[in-house]
Amino acid sequence: MPYRTLFFDLDDTLYPPSTGIWELIGDRIDLFIETRLKLEVEKTHPLRKRLFETYGTTLLGLVAEFGVDREDYLSFVHDVPVENLLKRDERLRSLLLKTPYRLIVFTNADRNYARRVLRALGLEDCFSLVIDILDMWPNCKPQEAAFRKAFDLVGVASASESILLDDTPANLETASRLGMFSIIVGSKPANGAFDQYISSIHDFPEALPDGKK
Repeated sequence: MPYRTLFFDLDDTLYPPSTGIWELIGDRIDLFIETRLKLEVEKTHPLRKRLFETYGTTLLGLVAEFGVDREDYLSFVHDVPVENLLKRDERLRSLLLKTPYRLIVFTNADRNYARRVLRALGLEDCFSLVIDILDMWPNCKPQEAAFRKAFDLVGVASASESILLDDTPANLETASRLGMFSIIVGSKPANGAFDQYISSIHDFPEALPDGKK
């Protein structure tokens, strides 16, 4: 079956981790937990780690165990200056516009934040759809149900006709298990289920499986 759809993760995939954006978001998550749950600062990070490992995202855990408001959380933790930390990526833009696939952003962040990142990178018109955490709710990557919801939203008939580019090994393991072609971006893990590795998102055309570059 020919490949038709290319799913891209957002953070630390469409731009490099060296921007420091994810570290800023992590600080905001800790601050949210500290202020909204009124916890001592030394307890916030261990709670965040447990929730992430248990539920896949801190948000799902905070909703399930503490009943936090999803929109309040997403607005708070993504209040970081992406516009100052990112710049237009004309090289990536050109590569995406030449790629003969349907291009989708598939992220555990929210749509407003994703659009801010895409605008800062100059990529807002390169993707036909953004699938965010609220579209997948009550699931998230790396859960299989989140992938299946994404397939339904996009109209993917079979996972084997789609490709995932992501920096998180767990997400790629799920993709591979479902039959997607999987490409890990960034740091190559010692082990894991993926089909190709690229150190930079700009190398993605060479990693595509069927010569559509």
